[in-house]
Amino acid sequence: MDLDVFVSAHRAEWDRLDDLLRRRRRLTGAEADELVALYQRTATHLSLIQSSAPDPQLTGRLSQLVARARSAVTGTRRASWRDATRFLTQGFPAAVYRSRRWWVPTALLSTAVSILLGWWIGTHPEVRSTIAAPSQLRELTRPGGEYETYYSSHPAASFAAQVWTNNAQAAAMCLVLGIFLGLPVLWILFQNMLNLGVGFGLMSSAGRLDTFLGLVLPHGLLELTAVFVAAGTGLRLGWTVIDPGPRTRRVALAEEGRAAVGMAIGLALVLFVSGAIEGFVTPSGLPTWARITIGVAAEAIFLAYVWVLGGRAARAGETGDLEAAERSARLPTAA
Repeated sequence: MDLDVFVSAHRAEWDRLDDLLRRRRRLTGAEADELVALYQRTATHLSLIQSSAPDPQLTGRLSQLVARARSAVTGTRRASWRDATRFLTQGFPAAVYRSRRWWVPTALLSTAVSILLGWWIGTHPEVRSTIAAPSQLRELTRPGGEYETYYSSHPAASFAAQVWTNNAQAAAMCLVLGIFLGLPVLWILFQNMLNLGVGFGLMSSAGRLDTFLGLVLPHGLLELTAVFVAAGTGLRLGWTVIDPGPRTRRVALAEEGRAAVGMAIGLALVLFVSGAIEGFVTPSGLPTWARITIGVAAEAIFLAYVWVLGGRAARAGETGDLEAAERSARLPTAA
């Protein structure tokens, strides 16, 4: 494409569109039709320039012009309860469901790694000696020791808020840092599994594995599932950088990135529930079976929510991205 010739041929149309957008009075019917037609043609021009002869200055000008025209044509859209309902019943569960081929294997492999680490630590005294001195290990694992008092060391409300904040930050980091080929996500995931494996190994070596599971399972099932979903989605985003499929890399990253942002909001809500369980249920005086039952029920509800609502929405074409009317127009690409 000869960019100078292209600009000369279409500059009058762009100037006319700009003129219509600047008018303060209400447009006539003919002018409104002309604005819509010019908006569509200018959006096509922008796509052609971006794909054939990208020029930063011209692309910036046309992007701004198309955005202004789009706002004039469609009107300013405000978030509503309908958006929140659609997100919770379709967008978020569909996004989690679509990522299941990433986060389910991530969950299985990570759990296996954590169990192996726990077994290694629990059956090898020389490994435990590198973690802490024997007296410190006894203080950690004894009845009423630090592993047990950790969950009741602060008021329930403030502890739940702290746990929620930390876990939400970890999930958001997995989602955001996934774009770096997923490597930071693997490190964050390993750190979580290492912490779990250390606790598993130390408490099992002290003959108190049942106590450890009674403390971890009530909140840990839902919490770890949220972490696995975030990690799997982050890894999927990293793979998109390598293999965007039939889409252009820019379009693929934009679509998957928007879905990941929505995922971060949804997972924050999930982690809020797990944080509340960790703050109020885990340290409570309820029997161990009752606390574990609450954790299992919360996990089952979340999985049913993803597989039933999410699966139905995904099969209907929901991706967790913005609605079609809110996405930027783009030219079709060859398969």
